[in-house]
Amino acid sequence: QVQLVESGGGLAQAGDSLRLSCGASGRPFSAYALAWFRQAPGREREFVSSVSRGGDVTDYSDSVKGRFTIFRDNARNSVYLQMNSLKPEDTAAYYCAANPWRMKRDLREYDYWGQGTQVTVSS
Repeated sequence: QVQLVESGGGLAQAGDSLRLSCGASGRPFSAYALAWFRQAPGREREFVSSVSRGGDVTDYSDSVKGRFTIFRDNARNSVYLQMNSLKPEDTAAYYCAANPWRMKRDLREYDYWGQGTQVTVSS
């Protein structure tokens, strides 16, 4: 198993930047593909970005492509989401998730989840 803990959320204004972090403990961190999902009030949880186990392959939803960057540091057992040019529609709880096999966009493929960190962007 792996335990995930997110941090770095908070309040921002449109156009600002935030960096989310997700630290992991448990099984070797490099054994997992990792992803960020988000969930706004009244909406389903949606895929944001994912990164391969080695960190060399990434994937982004269309809504964040070009603004967000995912990267991982396996030596620090951490994955990050750099969020630039934030928009009010980015407001959501952001969740880190781990998949023991490969990157996926379907949240049902992820076995382990953090508790989430809230991001609120004002206009």
